[in-house]
Amino acid sequence: MNRETEPAAPRPPRSAYGPAERALHRLAFAAIGPQRGLADLEDRLCARRLAGVTVERPVFLTSLPRAGTTLLLQGLASLDAFVSHTYRDLPFLLTPLLWDALSRPLRAENAVRPRAHGDGMTVGYDSPEAFEEILWKTFWPGKYRSDRIEPWRREDRAPGFEAFLRSHLRKVVALRAGPRAGEARYLSKNNANLARLPTIFRMFPDATVLVPFREPLAQAASLLRTHRVFLDIHARDPFAREYMSDLGHHEFGANLRPLDYGGWLSEGARESPDTIWFWLQYWCAAFGQALEENANAPPDRVVFWSYDRACADPEPALARLGERLGLPDPEVRALRSRAAEFRPPTPNPAPPATGGQLSPSLRARAREIHEKLLRRSLR
Repeated sequence: MNRETEPAAPRPPRSAYGPAERALHRLAFAAIGPQRGLADLEDRLCARRLAGVTVERPVFLTSLPRAGTTLLLQGLASLDAFVSHTYRDLPFLLTPLLWDALSRPLRAENAVRPRAHGDGMTVGYDSPEAFEEILWKTFWPGKYRSDRIEPWRREDRAPGFEAFLRSHLRKVVALRAGPRAGEARYLSKNNANLARLPTIFRMFPDATVLVPFREPLAQAASLLRTHRVFLDIHARDPFAREYMSDLGHHEFGANLRPLDYGGWLSEGARESPDTIWFWLQYWCAAFGQALEENANAPPDRVVFWSYDRACADPEPALARLGERLGLPDPEVRALRSRAAEFRPPTPNPAPPATGGQLSPSLRARAREIHEKLLRRSLR
């Protein structure tokens, strides 16, 4: 079943990429600059197809990892209301319409397999996933430092980025929605978007941001376990590390580049990412900034969503979420029908070694932020 569990001890990864696929991936990501040029050509070639396609009321799903984001993404993306990137868009992500036309005759069957996290979730070629980070990396390379990613400020701009992103999302809507492109809404799942909410709202003022969260110590422990899973995978499979880095997935393992919310790494860097201390401070920095930035935001603009509460009583929680997202009644019922997938994560029987020192002040700060999130959370 597609449900998130706590990561188990890692196994040797089963890559879907053989030698030919790896070569094509490397070619595509070595040619990101030319892909930008091809994207402009795609705009002109597909102008008639894109006429009338808009990006209205998009939904941006974002959080720290291990908060049920993939489960939510798959549930929402299964609805007719939403479209998203899928693994079919790789590796030439910047030109989705041209790549679709070129690759369609050569497509493999949609083979579903467990994802690398070891958490019980499965993915296939047609599964939705977070790939727009490739665009952010392409236009904002200075944000991606060797040991961290700098958050976006309200005044930050990158020449041509906003027009490129909006055009790209229109292409995804046209590709996935077909005749109903005028009705479909773009759905994003990108954990790094939590560090750029003011930028998101400037570009898409009618957007809704959905931020799931878990009890802080439980989520921090899950982050630590997953980090260890990916350290092992990256040590045994260098291409896995290269692949994840190219896609902008810097959450775990040898690719780890934490988002430096409020400059927290100047203090947090004293502890190793192999400690629960590190991940709990990361949790506090991320959600503390999200609350501060959106303290006065309308409740239908930034929707904080307790994954723990939802798993305790999933049917009404999913129904309320569908209503808050403005879905029609049939879509709300369809989302609610997935309630069986939302169960508390199965804990790994081997608890993580804590390392470091969980100070009383850090625990108190985590509790305070969690209580604020619960008060703001959709009920």
